[in-house]
Amino acid sequence: MAWGRTLLSFVVVSAVFLRWLPQHGPFVLVLLGLAVLTAGSIYLTQRSRYARSARGIAREVSAPETGAVLATALAVLVLGALGIWVVLVLV
Repeated sequence: MAWGRTLLSFVVVSAVFLRWLPQHGPFVLVLLGLAVLTAGSIYLTQRSRYARSARGIAREVSAPETGAVLATALAVLVLGALGIWVVLVLV
């Protein structure tokens, strides 16, 4: 899976949120915190996910990472919705 690119994407999003800080106020720090928390959780669970995938490949039985995918999708959805809200409401 492309978790490295996903992790990098959250780091870039965090930098964009920092860029928004002067224009949209301190609520952007909540967005920054959520993005950093998501990136940190991806980073901290990456080794165990890779090890589980490697064991699955070796046994020729691999289970999908539905929990990780759903958690990442939820984080993206929440950050996107809050980002749109910040831009539209806190102008």
